[in-house]
Amino acid sequence: MNAEGVPSPSGPEGEPGTDVLDGITKYVFSSSLAEPLTWENSVLVREDAVEYVRRLKEESDRPLRTIGSIALCRSLLEAGLVDRYRVGIFPVITGKTGTDRIFAGYPDVKLDLVEARTFDMSIQLLEYVPTVLKGPPGR
Repeated sequence: MNAEGVPSPSGPEGEPGTDVLDGITKYVFSSSLAEPLTWENSVLVREDAVEYVRRLKEESDRPLRTIGSIALCRSLLEAGLVDRYRVGIFPVITGKTGTDRIFAGYPDVKLDLVEARTFDMSIQLLEYVPTVLKGPPGR
């Protein structure tokens, strides 16, 4: 991963399991990376991510997904561009070693569950439709 939270565009020597992404167009939002990106089918984008994704949603006939960047996900959610929100739950609690609350700074969001899957009787993938709330939940 790079400093902006996206998978390192490093191709075959990247993280295990990322080879499935080689054939898919990837948009990398960065002000610090330089072209050419070495990960196959990667496009470096230096313009505003929200406006770029808004255009992609209008023009693309394929679903768009983000991975890795909490800040990018937050800005897309706040802009009303997120149709589904996937949350992976790994059965580990890092109370002593964990350092960051991953949703700190996010708006309050109501999540309506639309799908749930369990892998290896352990890891859960929950898929929600998000609704950004104007105030605290329950008011």
